[in-house]
Amino acid sequence: AAMFTDSSAPGAVVESLWRSARSARCEAKSCQTRKISTVETAAQSHTSRDASVQTEQSKDALYDFQQKVQVDYVGLLSFLQRVEDTVIKELNKNWESRAFDGFEVNWTDQNETVLCLHTLSYPEAQDQNLQVTSVSWNATGSVVACSYGRLDNGDWSTEKSYVCTWNLDRRGLNPKHPDLVVDVPSSVMCLAFHPSQPSLIAGGLFSGELVVWDTSRTEDPVILRTGMTDDTHTDPVYQVTENSYSRQGWGRRAVPCRHVHWRPRLSPQLCLLSQVACGEAVVGVTSLSFSHFDPRVFVVGVEGGYPLKCCTATVTPALHRTGSSVPLRAPAELAFSPHGGPVYSVSCSPFHRQVLGTDTGAAPRAQNLFLSCGTDGQVHLHSMLQTQPLVSLQLSKKYLFCVRWSPVRPLVFAAASGEGNNCFTGEVHLFDFERSSQKPAVSMKQAAGEHPVYCLEFNTKQTHLLAAGDATGAIKVWQLSSDFTEQRPREVAHLEQLASESTD
Repeated sequence: AAMFTDSSAPGAVVESLWRSARSARCEAKSCQTRKISTVETAAQSHTSRDASVQTEQSKDALYDFQQKVQVDYVGLLSFLQRVEDTVIKELNKNWESRAFDGFEVNWTDQNETVLCLHTLSYPEAQDQNLQVTSVSWNATGSVVACSYGRLDNGDWSTEKSYVCTWNLDRRGLNPKHPDLVVDVPSSVMCLAFHPSQPSLIAGGLFSGELVVWDTSRTEDPVILRTGMTDDTHTDPVYQVTENSYSRQGWGRRAVPCRHVHWRPRLSPQLCLLSQVACGEAVVGVTSLSFSHFDPRVFVVGVEGGYPLKCCTATVTPALHRTGSSVPLRAPAELAFSPHGGPVYSVSCSPFHRQVLGTDTGAAPRAQNLFLSCGTDGQVHLHSMLQTQPLVSLQLSKKYLFCVRWSPVRPLVFAAASGEGNNCFTGEVHLFDFERSSQKPAVSMKQAAGEHPVYCLEFNTKQTHLLAAGDATGAIKVWQLSSDFTEQRPREVAHLEQLASESTD
């Protein structure tokens, strides 16, 4: 028993080598699937077939139809004989009818409103505060020209001015860059294209000279200049106009106090010089318009306020003679009722009936009509057969500077004013007697502020265009609506009726 006793001994600690080795080791592994393959396919039918069917007409059915159509030739002849006289009578009546006189088929697009197509200007002239004194269309109707100068007061006789042209049919038209600019040493008061030669322009200067330019000559476009002689004007030339019926070639009339006929083709000498006189007084002429039917007859507006009917065939010598080499004549035949101030513009009617209205061979009344306007703001419709106006229209509270008869509508005319109805602004008025005999059909505002419209001209070739120039130095080309460019049936007859009712 003494061999075995109880005793205690310290414990033994055995550390785990597996845990320490496991925590110190780190491994990274990854896996990737194989590349996924894809396929895109489309299907489209590539063949097509059209088929149609038509039943064939049976020969038997055609034969039956022809058998059913039987003509009663005896009855047809009897019918035609019965109605022959009536049909011939109606055909003759239609042949003599004037219901469609003046009617022409218009295949162009219809314009419902009046629009401003172009606003043309020459910045250098505007920088000098020059005004557009005159506008004109060439013989083709594609080129518009304007003259720059001044129509207000002041001594500007030596001021430089310009003549500018724009071809509206040219691609890349620049409204502020004219196709041609001609420098002129004196203010250009008026200009007009030759009636048949598109490149020739005649202009009247403040100095009294008459100049002819050829726009096809870029180096020196001046082909004629009258210079200052005893036969030239001594006052500003306010208008030049063509006389298409002249037998002496290109006839141009220039007017201040003398009326001069020039023949630039033959020589720069005068062919006819006549002083406009009324009674024993010599009057200052401001405007002129030739009759479209008698090349000897023309109407002038004068500073005294009344229009004068004149004739180049007169043999009456002028009472006041100058040192001219050509004998002066007094062409005034009739003085009409005056305006309340100077007459600035006159325009003879280009319309008349093709057949004489009476069996006596008398000319129709309508070809004797003309318009006049002036500083009283009124437009007078006159007949050359009487002194009193047929119609007086108060279109503006201020001056009217220009009036022109429409080349296609006998009852339409345009007028240029320096004031609108209720505001100070230059306007272009379109008047249609068919709509109203008292007020304009349309009034277009041309220039803002107190800037009048001085000139306007219809385009006789492209009749939907109207050009107007104002005191700001701008020219606006207006596109007229179809109402002002398409002649109505019997419109000429309505104009003649208006003249007849007023004169009777």
